Amino acid sequence: MYEIEFPLGDLDSEAVEAALTEIGASSITFVDRGDEPVLEPKPGEIRLWSDTLVRALFQQAADPTTNVDATAGVDAKAAVYTVPDAAVTANADSMLNIEATAHVEHLASRLGPHIAQTARVRPVANQDWERVWLIDWKSMRFGRRLWVCPTAAAAPEDPEAVVVRLDPGLAFGTGTHPTTALCLQILDALPLSGRTLIDYGCGSGILGLAALKLGAAHVIAVDLDPQALLATRENAIRNDVSSAIEVQGVPATLRPVSCVVANILAGPLIELAPLLTAACEPGGDLLLSGLLKTQAYAVKAAYTSSFDMVRVVGRDDWCCIHARRMVEPVGVGMAAPPMAGRGSVQGSST
Repeated sequence: MYEIEFPLGDLDSEAVEAALTEIGASSITFVDRGDEPVLEPKPGEIRLWSDTLVRALFQQAADPTTNVDATAGVDAKAAVYTVPDAAVTANADSMLNIEATAHVEHLASRLGPHIAQTARVRPVANQDWERVWLIDWKSMRFGRRLWVCPTAAAAPEDPEAVVVRLDPGLAFGTGTHPTTALCLQILDALPLSGRTLIDYGCGSGILGLAALKLGAAHVIAVDLDPQALLATRENAIRNDVSSAIEVQGVPATLRPVSCVVANILAGPLIELAPLLTAACEPGGDLLLSGLLKTQAYAVKAAYTSSFDMVRVVGRDDWCCIHARRMVEPVGVGMAAPPMAGRGSVQGSST
């Protein structure tokens, strides 16, 4: 295996993806070359950094005598490169160089000659990437008794441990990010027995799963990302709570419940204030996270007319707001507008 990487610059990201797909890239990643956070993309927006590195992974051809051929329908002169006969006896590094050079030449013909000067190639060792990813994924405790553990990990020795089984996946939400950790910490401290909870921006479903494991009777998990909905269903099955969780895309019909959790972003939390307020019963708990400490005042201001602020807990630069709905009449369920999520962080829980 090997990687080809080059600066995105002024190139169109979709054109770059198309060119790399033509030559058989196994994966394509856009990487921030500086330290520029992308915190709040608009709905449907895929926002990249001002200094972005493109990194593409390739499987080296098993038979070095075969052509490195791009996909059908591409001009043959530009896309097909024949490995010279003299190279058949070359070592693996030489073959990698020949194949990678052909790919770089193709990219230069598609995207511009500057690619040939800026692209870098490096070999990548073949590994069981799922296993490598899980090496540092350890069991974690949140609050007094709640644990999030890899599916293959041994159960905690604590006899009172409440365990959610979860492995890292495509949907946002494992408990490693401070915003999710703070929500889990507060959920562990709440009396959830018999209650119904809405997890708005569910991601992997981790918050809803934790609530069910902690005694909640029913969870409504909502997300705009189909991958998040799929992950939530699969994780619910893995944790034997699938019969108690209702998964919805947006727009969703929400009825008032006794606990609402939204771990998304500050902007969407402010925009969704009318919806989330209506979804929380009088006396119910509201957890708002996914926001920086510097954004807490603006988010609280959007909810203070209907909620008493219980506390704000923080970790690093992030915080979670715990509020309680004032006891006053509220309307019945309403249709949820499209939700602004996290984008490849994609709106949800971690």
